[in-house]
Amino acid sequence: MATHGVTVHRDTVGTGEAAGGSLATAYSVGILCWLLSAGVYIAAKWVSTEMPPWTLCFWRVLIAWAILMPIVRRHFGDMVALIRARGLELLVVGGMGLAICQGLIFVGLEHADATTAGIIIALIPIITMILARLFLAEPMGSWQVIGSILAFFGIVVIIIKGSPAALMRLDLNPGELWIVAGAFCFSLYTVLLRRAKFDVNRLALLVVLLGAAVLTALPFYLYELASDERSTLNTSGLIALAYVAIPGGAIMYYLFNRSIEALGAARAGVLLYIQTIFIAVLAYLILGEQLQRYHLEGAALIVAGLLLIIFLKPKTEAAKG
Repeated sequence: MATHGVTVHRDTVGTGEAAGGSLATAYSVGILCWLLSAGVYIAAKWVSTEMPPWTLCFWRVLIAWAILMPIVRRHFGDMVALIRARGLELLVVGGMGLAICQGLIFVGLEHADATTAGIIIALIPIITMILARLFLAEPMGSWQVIGSILAFFGIVVIIIKGSPAALMRLDLNPGELWIVAGAFCFSLYTVLLRRAKFDVNRLALLVVLLGAAVLTALPFYLYELASDERSTLNTSGLIALAYVAIPGGAIMYYLFNRSIEALGAARAGVLLYIQTIFIAVLAYLILGEQLQRYHLEGAALIVAGLLLIIFLKPKTEAAKG
């Protein structure tokens, strides 16, 4: 995923705690996953002046797909059967969540700082909740509505940099709007994935969806090859690509799937929020970015909204739990 590359296709609680080691080890795996994911934002921002966004996206998903493919070879039969039965659906879902989402965020990082991107990405669970209400009829109580409104205002504060006059002048950073669009795409992907209920091993499904992402990103990559002079890989580009594809791609995807097995989808997903902290710290140490007052004000509203959503569940949902 970056945050946007992670796949959760089942909402069941994992049973791997006893077999896979201690709870502390399981959480360590999840935390390492989001640390590696945070590094993707830093690498993409660092190389944004030298490598076009869709080139980075295409090679990231292609290399991650190639690395993970041998690991799931015993599931090839199930994967082929799924592709034959639901190939178009897989292309739409995988293309949306693992290609379009990433590409939009990488486009946004050409104009926005990584710190802002990390805060905006924290919106994903809120957008997902709203879309799940619309498409899956999942419960959403009044406190969830209030929390969503608070989080929305938090993003507005960040995009206008704490200045209402900027909104009146429509003086907005297009990069931040691209990142919001990327967050929306990943949330839509999550909801579509829940609805699809693909019946195949989780990691094998991720590999299939990465293949769909490769196909989706390919036309954008070919366009950049023909039109963008930054498409030539240099040393910085190769270093960034190696990071986003291997530690921030294949390894991160694998660790997240392991964390789901040990912690369950709900607890593993909640760890997403620490990615924002990792991004801010790494952006300060590596890119020299500074936290601004509007970052803190916007983040405070988003956190307040998240707390309302997490701790004050709708009555129907709370009754089930």
